[in-house]
Amino acid sequence: MTMHTEFITTSARGLNREHPAMKMFQKAKKLGVWDPAAIDLTQDRADWLTFTDEQKDATLRLISLFQAGEESVTLDLLPLIQVIASEGRLEEEIFLTSFLFEEAKHVEFMSRFLTEVAGVRGEDLSRYHSPSYRAIFYEALPQAMHRLTYDASPIAQAEASVTYNMIVEGVLAETGYYGFFQAYKRQQKMPGLVQGIGKMMQDESRHIAFGVYLLSRLIAEHGDPVWNAIQEKMNDLLPYALGVVQETFEPYEPNMPFGLEKEEFLSYAMNQFMRRDNRLARARSLTLEQLYRETEEAEAEAAELVQAVVTRGVDG
Repeated sequence: MTMHTEFITTSARGLNREHPAMKMFQKAKKLGVWDPAAIDLTQDRADWLTFTDEQKDATLRLISLFQAGEESVTLDLLPLIQVIASEGRLEEEIFLTSFLFEEAKHVEFMSRFLTEVAGVRGEDLSRYHSPSYRAIFYEALPQAMHRLTYDASPIAQAEASVTYNMIVEGVLAETGYYGFFQAYKRQQKMPGLVQGIGKMMQDESRHIAFGVYLLSRLIAEHGDPVWNAIQEKMNDLLPYALGVVQETFEPYEPNMPFGLEKEEFLSYAMNQFMRRDNRLARARSLTLEQLYRETEEAEAEAAELVQAVVTRGVDG
């Protein structure tokens, strides 16, 4: 029988408002409360009518990857929240409530674009889901996350977070949203989509920062077994992540619509991968107190980079 023996907020411990997850929660309350239904897609519908068949196909391909990906991460986050809650990590669980809320909004916004702009109703877009994409979103992500329902070990948590935060969000989503945002802003097309992607990029920067924090905490607490598991999982999944980029461009080679360039995407994806891997390596020599400070600095840096892209765009 499950019972509570005490509650953190009424115990001597109390709620730690200086915890990195609580500071992320404060930002989520300020920056994450945007309404997908309030974004004006009027100009986007007009722009859609000017697109060539190839431009429409490329847009549908990219949006279908984002749409299914956002649905997947929304569906698959709950096991991690349950594990964090079962360990009594209240501050982390509080932030994760905003995390799930934001993922759900991403699903709603992409769905709006498909139905209201592209006019997709009753059409199966899974034809755009390539083998590498399926390997990650249909298999690796749900398997890693739902493993937590019966295995809450530090290694299982680390492998789940690597799959979700480092690969799906930190390599694929961040790279895709960045490139997509830049391409449409450069073309001065789809202002509603650009606005929505900008909001999602801000949300994802907090999500990835939490993943870096969680993995760093697990490394600091449990040492090399967790570190080795993280490295193995990242190296296992990176070829599939890069494969998604390769397979997305293949139907349009040598020239992708909207000026998108495969090499730029691949380079950006690898740079993001290496930045996060280097930050995780630092956790091997940090105390938890030092880790808290590092997390706050890393999250602030990520937020500033996203804001610079959103505000200044391509020429910034």
